[in-house]
Order: sequence, then structure tokens, then C-alpha cells
Amino acid sequence: MASKSTLIKNAFIVNEGKTFVGDVLIEEGIIVEIGTGISALTAKIIDATGKYLLPGIIDTHVHFREPGLTHKADIYSESKAAVAGGVTSFMDMPNTVPAVLTQEILEDKFRIAKDKALANYSFYMGTSNTNLDEVLKTDPKNVCGVKVYLGQSTGNMCVDNAETLEGLFAQCPTLLAAHCEDEHIIEENSKLFKEKYGENPPPDSHPKIRTEECCYISSQHAVELARKYDTRLHIVHVSTVKETSLFTNKVPLETKRITAEVCIHHLWFSDKDYANKGNWIKWNPAIKTENDRTGLMKALLDNHIDTIATDHAPHTPHEKEQEYFCCPSGAPMVQHSLVAMLEFHQANRISLETIVEKMCHAPATCFHIEKRGYIREGYYADLTLVDLNSPWKVDKSNILYKCNWAPMEGETFHAKVTHTFVNGNMVYNNGTFDESVKGMRLVFNR
Repeated sequence: MASKSTLIKNAFIVNEGKTFVGDVLIEEGIIVEIGTGISALTAKIIDATGKYLLPGIIDTHVHFREPGLTHKADIYSESKAAVAGGVTSFMDMPNTVPAVLTQEILEDKFRIAKDKALANYSFYMGTSNTNLDEVLKTDPKNVCGVKVYLGQSTGNMCVDNAETLEGLFAQCPTLLAAHCEDEHIIEENSKLFKEKYGENPPPDSHPKIRTEECCYISSQHAVELARKYDTRLHIVHVSTVKETSLFTNKVPLETKRITAEVCIHHLWFSDKDYANKGNWIKWNPAIKTENDRTGLMKALLDNHIDTIATDHAPHTPHEKEQEYFCCPSGAPMVQHSLVAMLEFHQANRISLETIVEKMCHAPATCFHIEKRGYIREGYYADLTLVDLNSPWKVDKSNILYKCNWAPMEGETFHAKVTHTFVNGNMVYNNGTFDESVKGMRLVFNR
């Protein structure tokens, strides 16, 4: 934790539905005062005049690839990219090598992160058809959640045994995050496209193989199981308008038992972009139609969808250049998620307050994260400063992902992250990093 005081002066503070000019005083990594005209003789002063101070972004869905896949990415490299993008906490998925199917492997990842992560961290426990006993040992107070794949993605962790699924939904000790795609539909469609095109159908085949119905049927099944067992279910990377009808906006987020996430790429791209981006935007679930893209934003704004994440999932250029059926799904996004949402704001499609709600407050609420996600006295000083009028273009000189490419390459963003504070430590400052203090393990009020 940072040992010195820091005083951020004259910022536009965006927090809990309001934007106001004020100061924030940080001591020993904690926000101790929020107000105007604050003075602190020994504090380091950050003049934030004209800039916007947000709670640090909490990305609840990343794949940082460590252990076992570190030729693509690792916890150090991707957490560095994360803090440059204003992300102060991340939750990493279990499809590493080895897959996180035991408590011992899970704790190994925490040990790695303690020494490497520049942001705060947690890791999901993984599921398979045979490890329910291990899943039930998961401590809900110091593990973000349990991840279940209802369809194959990168890795081999699909849970398709009915008895195992029932047991998981009935007994899961913590939030259950579900990747929902129907494996039977994917297999049948893949067979048809292989017969027609061989191993290399055109990239726009992806949403025709991993279809709307593939997603809806699987999400519907997960929701039915969750309602049957009162499971705390969080459906990740919702990609279709049809799925949003499964979720309610009639109750406060604090009391929802079934919540949903949308990812940046499903808001940013549509199936028209396959013509230019090809397999570089091949994700699971697939990027779908313009109607889906528009509808997902609407569902986000009307609270049928609760949180925004990235599904940051790097692969090397060589891997992404392979033929369709050999090309892995996923792409890096964690460095560019906030600035992408700020671009939507500058196009008058979403307010700053709603961005903060969906990327900071709601993740903290959904996962019951202790003392993070808000700018509040007594909370950890996880903060990001942004300049809304500082255009820059994404290119290889400023991409920090280990794989050194991004689907946002060539985009010009009008907002820039200038500073990121993790537990009060100014870990990022206009392109420079302080790596002397690492992030903390997240804990949960459950």
C-alpha cells in the first residue's frame, strides 16, 4: 500500500450518479476525505483541473493466460496494460494450463499474482464434469466466483453432464459465472460449414455457426436452473438482443439473483466488420448483427444488462492468422475498454455517470467486493483520471499487450487515461509506471 499522502485537486468527480468539482485526499492507500478546498501540507498534489476522476475500472472478465500460455500474455504484461487503461482490478478466468480445477491450482494463480500484478486481482474457480467436490470447497470471501462453460471455448472445460450441472447450480458456494452457448448447435453448424468450405470458411461464418439461437437456448437453460435452485447466476458476454429478454430491470441490482454482462466488442463491432477485421474479431460468442449491437446498448442503458467487461483474451498474431477452424477465438481489449466507452459518451450515447455505474459500481455490487468500486471515504483509493480532450491513435507503439496487436488498432480515441491509482499508489502517470507496489487480492463481503 502507498505510504505517502496524495491530494487530487479540482477534479470533475464522477461518482454515484453525480459529477461535481472537488478534491480527494488519500492516506495510506485509503480515501480519507472528499470535498472542496482540502489542504494537506505533506501530501503530494495532483492538479486535476479540467480532468475527470472516476473510480478505478473493475474488469470482471479477463484471460491473462498465466500459467501455461504465457507466450500470448501473462499477469504482469496484461495488468500493466490494464492500469494504462484505467483498470484497477481484474478477475481472471480458469481456462489456463493447467485448467483451474482444483483448489491447489487456484491458489497457485494467487501466488503468481501477488508478485506480478500491478492491479488488484481475483481468479475464478473452474468447473468440469468431474470436479464438483473441489468446486464446493471454494471460499466465497476470497474468491470472486465459479466459472462454468456451457459451450466449448478456448480450453476444454465444457460442463454438459446434466447431473453435474444440477449439482453445481444447487450447491455453488459463490457467484456462478456462465458462458452460455449450446454445444450441439455449434457442432451441427460447424459440420455444415466444413462440408461447404473445408477448414477455412469466411470469417463472417462465425455468427452463422455460433448463432443467436445457440446463445439464447443455452442462456435460457442457465436461467431456468438458476431460478429452480435460487443460484446467484451471472451470465457473461451476452451477445444477442433475444437473450436480454431473460433478464429483469424491475428490481434493484443489490437484490438481483440473475445478472448479465456485456463486453466492449459486442457494443463496438457488428457482423459487417468481419469484412475488414476478419478472424481478428473472432470471439466466442460471436459478434452478431447491427440490431444486436444497438439492442445490447439499449439493454445496458435500461438495466436489463448490469455490467460491462472485456473478455480480454490475447492470442499471438500467428495464431490469429490461421485458417478459420484453427484460429482461436478471443482478442485483447483491457487497455482500451474505458476509452472505447468514453467514445460512446462523446457521441452522446451514454452518460459518464452510467459508464461509471456499469464499469465500477455495478461490478463491485454484483460481486460484493469489499471497499472498492466507489469514491467514498474509507474505501481503497482505486482511481483513474481521464482527459476527455486528448486525441490519440492506437498503434503498435502504444499497445502494451504482450501479443502486440489490438482489434482497436487504427482507431482514434478522443479521451486519454492520464493517471491510475491502485490502493493509493500512482501506478500509471502519463505513460510511465511505478511498479514498486503490487496490487492486492480482492476480498468479498459474502
